[in-house]
Amino acid sequence: MKGAPREAWPRLLVEDWTPTRDTLHMWTQIVGKVRLAHAPLLNHWWQVTLYVSPRGLTTSAIPYGTGAFDIEFDFIDHQLSIRSSEGAGRRVRLEPKPVARFYDETIRALDELGIEAPIQPRPNEVETAIPFAEDHQHRSYDPTAAHLFWRQLLQADRVLGEFRSHFVGKVSPVHFFWGAMDLACTRFSGRSAPPHPGGAPNCGDWVMVEGYSRELSSCGFWPGGGAEGAFYSYAYPEPDGYADQRVRPAGQARYARENGQYLLPYEAVRTAGDPDRALLEFLHSTYEAAAERGGWDRGMLEDDPGRWARRR
Repeated sequence: MKGAPREAWPRLLVEDWTPTRDTLHMWTQIVGKVRLAHAPLLNHWWQVTLYVSPRGLTTSAIPYGTGAFDIEFDFIDHQLSIRSSEGAGRRVRLEPKPVARFYDETIRALDELGIEAPIQPRPNEVETAIPFAEDHQHRSYDPTAAHLFWRQLLQADRVLGEFRSHFVGKVSPVHFFWGAMDLACTRFSGRSAPPHPGGAPNCGDWVMVEGYSRELSSCGFWPGGGAEGAFYSYAYPEPDGYADQRVRPAGQARYARENGQYLLPYEAVRTAGDPDRALLEFLHSTYEAAAERGGWDRGMLEDDPGRWARRR
C-alpha cells in the first residue's frame, strides 16, 4: 500500500537552522535530565528519552511522589508545557533566548509546582559542555524551523513504528535520545554483547556500557550527516561482512566507514516517489544485513503485524 504523499515530508536544510538546532539540543537535554532525575532505570536508558507527540516532543508521565507530571515541547504554539497530576501547570515560552535563561525559567516553573529537579547541570555527548546556567552562546530559536523539524520527526516516527511492528523480540520504543539528538528504534537478538569501549564526549564510558549491553541492530534519524539530515542503521557488535552487504535503496544508501553506519540522506527519502517505501527498504535491508551476518534467530524474532487482521 502506498504511504504518505511526498508533501508530508518537509524540506529543512541543516545549514539553515543549525543555530536553532544546537540551542534546541541543549533545551531538550535540560528537560531529558529532569526525567532522568525521577524515572527509575530501565535497560539501555530507555527511561530518559522523549517521544514524538501530536504537538512536538514529550517526556510522557514522570513519576513524582504518589503522583506524576509531564513536560512537552509544543512546536505549534511554541511553548514548553509542564503539567502536574495535582491539576496545576506552567508554561515557558519557546523563543530566542539563551540556554541559561531557558534553564532558569524551566527550573523555576518546576519549583512553583513543588517539583524538585536535582539534575546534572551540564550537557552530555557534546564536545564543549557549557554548564546550562552559564550558556549564553546558544540563544537562537526559529519557530518555523522548529516546527519543520517536528514534522520531520513526525514522519520518521510513523515509519519507524511500522518497521518496529514486524519484530516480536525485545525491541525499544521509537524514542528521542537527547544526548545525540536522534530519533531511534533498536532491535535485540537476545544475546549479550562485549562491553562497549565508550568514548562519547562528556559522557562516562559506563553509560555506553549499559546502552550497548546486548547485541543489537539500531536505526533512526539524526538532523545532521546530510544536507537535510540522515537516516542511519548500525549493528553492535558489528558482524563480519556487515559493511559489504547490498542494502536498499540501491545507489542512495551507503556504508560510512568513518562511523560504522549505513546512511540514507533524508532528502533521498523526501524526494522519492514513495517516501515511506524508500525508508522501509532501508530499514528492513540494513536490519537483515545485521541479522543474517550475525546469525540471529529470525524465525523466533519476526512476525507479520497483520497476522490478526482478518479477526478484527
